[in-house]
Amino acid sequence: MTTSSAKPTSEHARLEDDRNGKNNWKQWGPYLSERQWGTVREDYSADGDAWSYFPHDMARMRAYRWGEDGIAGLSDEKQRLCLSLGLWNGRDPYIKERLFGLTNAQGNHGEDVKELYYYLDATPTHSYLKMLYKYPQSEFPYQRLVDENAGRGKQDREFELLDSGVFDDDRYFDVFVEYARPEPEDILMRVTVHNRGPEMQSIHLLPLLCFRNTWSWEENSDKPMMLANSANEIYIDHPELGQWQLQADDQPSLLFCDNDTNLRRLGDQPKAQGYFKDAFNDYLVAGDQTAVNPAQSGTRAAVHYAIDIPPGESREIRLRLCRDNRLESADSFKEFDVLFEQSIIEANLFYEHLQKDLQDEDACNVQRQALAGMIWSKQFYYFDITRWKKGDPGQPVPPKERIKGRNKDWEHLNNADIISMPDTWEYPWYAAWDLAFHCIPFALIDTDFAKNQLVQLTRE
Repeated sequence: MTTSSAKPTSEHARLEDDRNGKNNWKQWGPYLSERQWGTVREDYSADGDAWSYFPHDMARMRAYRWGEDGIAGLSDEKQRLCLSLGLWNGRDPYIKERLFGLTNAQGNHGEDVKELYYYLDATPTHSYLKMLYKYPQSEFPYQRLVDENAGRGKQDREFELLDSGVFDDDRYFDVFVEYARPEPEDILMRVTVHNRGPEMQSIHLLPLLCFRNTWSWEENSDKPMMLANSANEIYIDHPELGQWQLQADDQPSLLFCDNDTNLRRLGDQPKAQGYFKDAFNDYLVAGDQTAVNPAQSGTRAAVHYAIDIPPGESREIRLRLCRDNRLESADSFKEFDVLFEQSIIEANLFYEHLQKDLQDEDACNVQRQALAGMIWSKQFYYFDITRWKKGDPGQPVPPKERIKGRNKDWEHLNNADIISMPDTWEYPWYAAWDLAFHCIPFALIDTDFAKNQLVQLTRE
């Protein structure tokens, strides 16, 4: 067998190491959906209307059962620990934490995401990832997007975010999110924000760290924990993942709450005590200093940066997630930029080798970004049909209509896998047909992943 040292690029060597079990390079990846609300798995209604049962407005204050979501997110392969980005322009009614779109009934052509975001680059082991999110500087037009499309018929064009005028005069931020992984369990996150508008603008950046909620549904389950270790460091302890640390550059504020449903707002328990999932919204948007945990501990954390950016300029923040005690705090960012640039160089070499017979530069760029979209659309898909139908111990019993409702004949299905999805927003179905076709382009860059996907569909 060919050894790793004989591989044409560092990325090929990483793929070989992963195949041979030497290093689990795919333990971490862009496995976090950008929409979990309104999906079939989160639907515990009697009538099967997933959109109405779990709408976008509930997502910021209600814990998910089967997955997590976040913008430009990264997680481990079982989505136990998730890292993503929250944003607030000082004008929106709540922090932008996940993608917004229209439900099937709201869109004049059905469900539709109403955001501008682009997956720009990725390697198959996720040693380098890059995406762009375009964020308006004025208030995001949530209600107008709903109202305008509601007034249009099937023969009319859709009303898009660009049609609302929020990007006029270049009054928006370009938010570039990049990840580099010099080692399998060393994750570097860099966020670069450009003010494209004509005036000085402020923006709040909130890298978000959370545990997927497993403790509310499983009896006698161990609850993970994260807490402030210093002004710039979060200590993370998970019963399965072990001990980790998130280190932040510069001088942010560390905020903590729990990834639990706000029972005061959604559970008809006005006196319920706790620091719930929507605490960061109450703290930042509503100015409620008591919303976050003063003990600086919990199961959800935000690294809060408040940044002023002059017109035409950019600002950058840097974070590092790795095994606990792997690095001294003082050294966390000493070689950060060098490691990042090395990851970019290695990504370039991988694609140069892949495209050595493709002469047209524009075609190379199109193929590379298309493959990036495929890689970014890998998602952790968790769905135990029998458990979903019967409900969880200690939770309300699902309505009896579910026994004869959706997926009643699918009790053989139990997923907890990384699956290639059509995209990261439209995520409510088991898209086996699409997945099989995805294996064709994946075979160009990662034959092991392509084979694994086909096995998922055909094994007993």
